Amino acid sequence: MAEIIDIRTDRDRALAEGVRVLSEGFPVAIPTETVYGLAADATNPIAVTRIYETKGRPQFNPLICHMADMAMAERHAIFDPISRLLAQTFWPGPLTLILPLRAESGIHALATAGLDTVGIRLPQGFARDLIAALDRPLAAPSANTSGKVSATSAQHVAEDLGERIRLILDGGAAPVGVESTIVKVEGETVRLLRPGGVPTEAIERIAGRPLLRPETSGATIEAPGMLASHYAPEAAVRLGATAIEPGEAVIRFGSDIIPGIEQACAVFDLSPTGDPVEAAANLFDMLKRADTVGAIRIAITPIPDRGLGEAINDRLQRAAAPRE
Repeated sequence: MAEIIDIRTDRDRALAEGVRVLSEGFPVAIPTETVYGLAADATNPIAVTRIYETKGRPQFNPLICHMADMAMAERHAIFDPISRLLAQTFWPGPLTLILPLRAESGIHALATAGLDTVGIRLPQGFARDLIAALDRPLAAPSANTSGKVSATSAQHVAEDLGERIRLILDGGAAPVGVESTIVKVEGETVRLLRPGGVPTEAIERIAGRPLLRPETSGATIEAPGMLASHYAPEAAVRLGATAIEPGEAVIRFGSDIIPGIEQACAVFDLSPTGDPVEAAANLFDMLKRADTVGAIRIAITPIPDRGLGEAINDRLQRAAAPRE
């Protein structure tokens, strides 16, 4: 079973053990502001392979590479003016930029799924200190079995991957609660590949242009989170629920009265006040909790697309997609 070290009470040991395990080529579960990541040295092919093996993740699905600072990012990727402006505005934070990979970058092709681009972001807090101490970028997808609900606490990681990894670094609940927004600049166009922790409206204000939304089907996998079925609990998911059927677990948004809610086997509130930020922070935890009550399915009430609502709905649509 994985050792768990609380960085809030034993930061120095957490940092030292994290660097040691990463240097030996093994993944470490780390806290970030978005979700917990399963991190490994992005320059080490054996370490990257262990990420894919631990998660059961298909190797055509590229990994985001996390950097300690802009100087490290510059060593591995080429920035156009719009991407640089977005980085200066939103880093460190929950924004990933898809950028051309430098020929001299040491990031292994396994981390980029063989693409000539790389997804890069600068995380906040402890994760940046760990990357700086290791002095190498960390490939770090979410710390969960591939396709399942992302982990937003050390306990989530332990329940899912605890038997498969050596170390979990506990930083408490992830404050954002959904993965990073992913964008790609192509000339004068900025494409949204995945909505996430930075609202698209904020990116559009800085970029000075609207974001081109992703195709609904048949899109090439250029970044994480683009698979049609993803973030899925074991139970089936029903979206846009305006009435509840007997035996369903309910995840609701806001405090509106929902017909039939008294027939639910459990009720969870993403945000009683209808706050998308609070709802995003609670989303994956409540999906996990709703999946444990023996419901015939999980019914989720409508969530407006404003702000982080777009990212929440993206995750829910993938959670509700037909399973392969």
